[in-house]
Amino acid sequence: MYDTIVVAIDGSECATHAVSVAGSLASAFASEVVVIHVAETVAAWTFAVEAETPDEAWNLTDLEVRRLKDMGVSARGEVFSTVRGAVPHRIVELAEAAGADLIVMGSRGLGDLSGLLLGSVAHKVLHLSKVPVLVVK
Repeated sequence: MYDTIVVAIDGSECATHAVSVAGSLASAFASEVVVIHVAETVAAWTFAVEAETPDEAWNLTDLEVRRLKDMGVSARGEVFSTVRGAVPHRIVELAEAAGADLIVMGSRGLGDLSGLLLGSVAHKVLHLSKVPVLVVK
């Protein structure tokens, strides 16, 4: 049913739960999980500031990939960056490029409180994605 599952992470508790759910689904359907982390870059007049270092982004991704592999799941990680506000679009693009049959993500991330009940990134991904999106609390 799901050959490829993309799970989007940001280091939040909800994202950690999303990885566990993606791992359970992957075990049940013999799927590959692609763990993606999209780091935001804040552009200013003459320079750009990354919200985290590339090492921090890869460490976070590698940690979740190792957790999935410990569950016996085929998993790989990818780290990307994009300008602030474009994360939902980038997640959908990356899922399409990976041939994802499902996107799994947390309901609330580490971002600001722009979404009251559902995080703004998850909300936008739900509306932009052509494949099912499982939002994990």
